[in-house]
Amino acid sequence: MPAPSYRRHILLFSSAANNYTPKAIVTLIVEMLQPFKGRVYDPAMGSGGFFVQSERFIEEYGGKLGNISVYGQESNPTTWRLAAMNMAIRGIDYNFGKEPANSFTNDKHPDLRADFVMANPPFNMKEWWDAKLEGDARWKYGTPPQGNANFAWMQHMLYHLAPNGSMALLLANGSMSSNTSGEGDIRKNLLEADLVESMIALPGQLFTNTQIPACIWFLAKNKKARNGHRDRTGEVLFIDARNMGYMKDRVLRDFTSEDIHKSADTFHNWRKGEGYEDIAAFCKSVKLDEIKKHDYVLTPGRYVGAPDEEDDGEPFAEKMSRLTSQLSEQFTQSDKLEAEIKKNLAGLGYEV
Repeated sequence: MPAPSYRRHILLFSSAANNYTPKAIVTLIVEMLQPFKGRVYDPAMGSGGFFVQSERFIEEYGGKLGNISVYGQESNPTTWRLAAMNMAIRGIDYNFGKEPANSFTNDKHPDLRADFVMANPPFNMKEWWDAKLEGDARWKYGTPPQGNANFAWMQHMLYHLAPNGSMALLLANGSMSSNTSGEGDIRKNLLEADLVESMIALPGQLFTNTQIPACIWFLAKNKKARNGHRDRTGEVLFIDARNMGYMKDRVLRDFTSEDIHKSADTFHNWRKGEGYEDIAAFCKSVKLDEIKKHDYVLTPGRYVGAPDEEDDGEPFAEKMSRLTSQLSEQFTQSDKLEAEIKKNLAGLGYEV
């Protein structure tokens, strides 16, 4: 069901290949990008989890569900039908193409451009390359390695993004630092084109089906002042969320609503230039020149630093003297205790 042409575009991605995107991560991405209206496109849509969360976000903030329609694609026939059913029962306009298909080799929406992207493409997908993809127009920032589709997904999504569009996608942590098979050059080109807006490092144990550490990339085609946002040209916001969340059971971690709002509010405050400040070990706004000094590596922990130590008012020299004295006393007590134990064992007839 094609959407009316007057609607703005949103590009939205999820993935059946990762099976399941944790609700907390979907919520975090939706809260940060805030897609109130437009077209939603997902080239690896799974069952449409991002679509459903966007619907909830719109309802929560008083928007109108009729302001969005979704466009998607999925290669798995069963999942393709499930996604269509999810949209139908929610009354959301959608167009998922006439049949399941591969987004790289058989793009069902080649002319679609969008304002927003929210994505969970398959991590480190190996079997994706086809000879006819050589020289493809989507590889504007470098041809992705044939053994890893991370930057293929990213550039496919950027290709479908409108001039003022923004996007967020989950990728494996290796995407932030890898230099193999030209990935470092692609990352450099993305940064030099000023497309990277923010990076979030996620804690481990968030996913039920993979232990691969993950991060979220936020990209924007226009970081100049507009729509209440300040000019962020040449800046990247780093957020280190690795220590956030709680263990919901013995194997899985989850975010609280406070965790989600802390990251989302930090992002929005930074965008607006109101109420934002760097926080050691959590967030830092970094200029491109500093990122160049780190060889275009985008790991947040490299930039946000360590937490500030609390000042207890005791001068360092005095504290070291006191602690050294305490340690010496403990060694003396340990020697006395060892001698007493040996004496007692000897009294029992044991040689020590």
